[in-house]
Amino acid sequence: MIDNITEKVLNGEDITRSEADALVAADLGSLMKGADDIRKKYKGNRAELCSVINGRSGGCGEDCRFCAQSAHNNADVRMYTFLDENYITADCKEHRDMGIHRYSVVTSGRSLRGEEFEKALGAYRLMKSKCSGIGLCASFGLLTFEQLKRLKGSGVTRYHCNLETSESFFKYICTTHSFKDKVNTVRLAKKAGLEVCSGGIIGMGETMNDRIDMAFALRELGADSIPINILKPIKNTVFENARSLSEDEILRTVAVFRYINKTADIRMAAGREELKQSGRALFSAGADSAITGNFLTTYGTAAQRDKKMLKEMGFEL
Repeated sequence: MIDNITEKVLNGEDITRSEADALVAADLGSLMKGADDIRKKYKGNRAELCSVINGRSGGCGEDCRFCAQSAHNNADVRMYTFLDENYITADCKEHRDMGIHRYSVVTSGRSLRGEEFEKALGAYRLMKSKCSGIGLCASFGLLTFEQLKRLKGSGVTRYHCNLETSESFFKYICTTHSFKDKVNTVRLAKKAGLEVCSGGIIGMGETMNDRIDMAFALRELGADSIPINILKPIKNTVFENARSLSEDEILRTVAVFRYINKTADIRMAAGREELKQSGRALFSAGADSAITGNFLTTYGTAAQRDKKMLKEMGFEL
């Protein structure tokens, strides 16, 4: 069964929902090998690394249950307004010089508006002029079409807006905005001529069916990059006592995402540093990209260690 499904994807076809469901019960070793073969077919051995900076922190009015920056949670997190453009540009340049391929400014809040949005545009114009050789991404929440066009004009090439989970499970993680709000933002970013980075978090109590639903939604939206975060329970958030996923379940999830989204970047994000060897096995299960360094409110794996690991595995950076 798995050989037939793998061959179908390698021949350029998309798998169906019933075929994706069948993969969940497949032998893990065979599933990982198939996903790795699909990754090699469509992505080659090229690996891409990106880094993020927390451009505005804390005080978010949205009630995302996993997030330390939500004002509805009581997590210990720094609060500050949009960072100085020179500080952001210096950080971007430092990451470029480390060999990082993409760089994103991420802000807390439902959306970035007014004076702070204008500051963001200024920061991207400065990065574009001072930091050649690194792709510029942005993650500012639920923006309008006009804002997204202006971001593109300032030098941004990719917009990030996670779906987070399936449409049916979304109401259990957030009530202040909807899954459809997320989908609309992704579609507007595409319409504005931007690439899209959109994925989610696993380990919030969702089922494998929810993950598969999300993977198909991302395929329908044409996501160019799909970050997969493994929940890191943060003290004083709703999910602080969430059950940790087994490594086998994480590997299976990543492999299934590769089968469903054969040409997208499958980008490992937060949480992999808790796995053996910084999640090395994930890059034999269909993943081809990673967010490296520190994340928004948690520490990630070191960029140089990630580069060394991927090169040892035969990836080209």
